[in-house]
Amino acid sequence: MAFGPNPPPIQAHICVKGGTEAIAFYEKAFGGVCTMKHMTDDGVRVMHANIEMFGGEVMLHDEFPEFGNDVQAPTRLGGASLTININRPQPAEVDAIVLRAAAAGATVILEPQDVFWGSRYAKVRDPFGHVWAFNASLSG
Repeated sequence: MAFGPNPPPIQAHICVKGGTEAIAFYEKAFGGVCTMKHMTDDGVRVMHANIEMFGGEVMLHDEFPEFGNDVQAPTRLGGASLTININRPQPAEVDAIVLRAAAAGATVILEPQDVFWGSRYAKVRDPFGHVWAFNASLSG
């Protein structure tokens, strides 16, 4: 899924500490596929990566404090500053995703449950500090 000249109107571009490990986690936990990865010259940090998952794409990079980058990983901030919401078509998918993510090392923040707005909803924190919410309408 290369977006080329027509990227989606909004994309997540997340910062992590441990980019290579994060990519491996997102592949295992969320079924992601890394379609592009550029490493630093020493091969230690990820300068930029694209990961396709859930029908969309997340961009990712390691921290680069030496360049005065104003984007920091949640582990440096002491917590996430946003929640990445993933909408799924079937409520059962929410349960399955949370089980898979937990098995891969995510922390379940909110167990899958039916919520007041008519959805199946759950939240996890990945090992890199990002919070992911999964939502599926109960009305099908």
